[in-house]
Amino acid sequence: MSQIMAKDAFSAERAARIIDTHRDQEGAMLPILHDLQAEFGYVPEEVVPMLADALNVSRAEVHGVISFYHDFKNHPPGRHVLKLCRAEACQAMGADTLADHVREKLRVDWHGTTVNGSVTLEPVFCLGLCACAPAAMLDNELHGRLDQDHVDTLLESVA
Repeated sequence: MSQIMAKDAFSAERAARIIDTHRDQEGAMLPILHDLQAEFGYVPEEVVPMLADALNVSRAEVHGVISFYHDFKNHPPGRHVLKLCRAEACQAMGADTLADHVREKLRVDWHGTTVNGSVTLEPVFCLGLCACAPAAMLDNELHGRLDQDHVDTLLESVA
């Protein structure tokens, strides 16, 4: 199982370079946020005023964009990310029961990270494996036809 590489600690200098790279293009906020998240693994709170100043928008507007798009994180993720499909096909095949099992096993809710920092649990709305429901993605690797035993095996591999 591949492990997500730990991202570097926040650096105001690197953040400023990323912001400067896109600041003059139209619709710069999303490309900047994507690059910041790629660099640090999340969008650090410290970049909000930097980005607001550079784009001449309010801090509230920056926060609004970050919170609107579910892929932007405002905290570092775990070393591994488990995404469970929440779409209708997976729900029809038992995804809700499976999700309850995973949340109980990890002792986290959606968007939470285990105490040891090993796993972050994220809901997603369709992984494109509808014929293999219920489905999940662990560290960008797809898994279909999941049951509790299969999920437990996946979690043990990243514990």
